[in-house]
Amino acid sequence: MFEPSSRYSGLEAAELTVLDAAGEPRVVAYVRRRFVPGAPPTATLVSHTVIQGDRLDHLGARYLGDPTQFWRICDANGVLRPQELVEEPGRRVDIPLPGGL
Repeated sequence: MFEPSSRYSGLEAAELTVLDAAGEPRVVAYVRRRFVPGAPPTATLVSHTVIQGDRLDHLGARYLGDPTQFWRICDANGVLRPQELVEEPGRRVDIPLPGGL
């Protein structure tokens, strides 16, 4: 259903039947909730010091070779709100090894 590199890869699909505005049943498909790992799942590649203008997609491209893998950086740092990692210049952000090695 999702690419192997997606944060949603391996999550179970589910369905829920709801009533639409006319009272007719409608099936809604969704992916079950994904929980952020409690501890970094991988070893740290490097610790990056945030500077003004840093973006997670740029950090993903620079360190992991793929801007869509920014979510791995979020998981390694235990944050739910990605922007939190780059809001404050000087913050240290752990970059995990690429591909979850």
